[in-house]
Amino acid sequence: MDAERVRIEVAGQVADVRMVRGEKHNGLDWRMFVALNEAIDAVRAAGGVRAAVLSGDGPSFCAGLDFASFIAGDGDLAADGLARADGEPATFAQRVAHGWRALPVPVIACLHGACFGGGLQIALAADIRLAAPDSRLSVMEVRYGLVPDMSLWQTLPRLVRDDVARELAYSGRVVEADEALALGLITRIESDPAAAARALAGEIAARSPDAIRRIKRLADEVPRLAVADGLALEERLQRELLGTPNQAAAVQATLAKRPAEFTDPL
Repeated sequence: MDAERVRIEVAGQVADVRMVRGEKHNGLDWRMFVALNEAIDAVRAAGGVRAAVLSGDGPSFCAGLDFASFIAGDGDLAADGLARADGEPATFAQRVAHGWRALPVPVIACLHGACFGGGLQIALAADIRLAAPDSRLSVMEVRYGLVPDMSLWQTLPRLVRDDVARELAYSGRVVEADEALALGLITRIESDPAAAARALAGEIAARSPDAIRRIKRLADEVPRLAVADGLALEERLQRELLGTPNQAAAVQATLAKRPAEFTDPL
């Protein structure tokens, strides 16, 4: 993996994935596209990872596409970026965002500074977004005469009303953190989103990995299913869990540590 673009550290069953092109606001040049795709593959292949934290060094999470690098001939996004591997639903460029949603483990994005264009699409593909007060978000592609094409319409309409999604995409306006929270673009505002994300990832990693993976699958798939099919998927996944060692261990751990408000009054 290109260590000048993305670095990964795994500790306590949590993968810490950082974009490290901070001097360029983690702009998406060709090397960043390649490195992020490799990072997604690395997290998927890493044994024992139960959650991932995605962040960016420097003043911004990711300010979007680095147009200057492509104009200079650094990679052919129109050809290679829009190519699709056999059996892959997403193009190479789309996978940089959609790949996080497709991972079986929860992904927490830590936002700060600029989160524009492709950077926002990456963030929206995470399961959870914790944002610093200085975060600024924008569906910026229309400013460059483009459509948002890194899976935005797979994620944004599930977070905000249809008219809000359209207004953000039509206008390309910048949304400050407080408004982003009110609209539903972010999960919550944190003074130190990286620390909060690591703490939350640790809590998730302490839960049954079998249950967490199936909860993510339900969250991803059920909204697209008919009611009967969604209920059937819930039942099938629950049957897979009942009586397993991890499920029994979760019961014992919860009973041993449950707070007083959950104690049987009788």
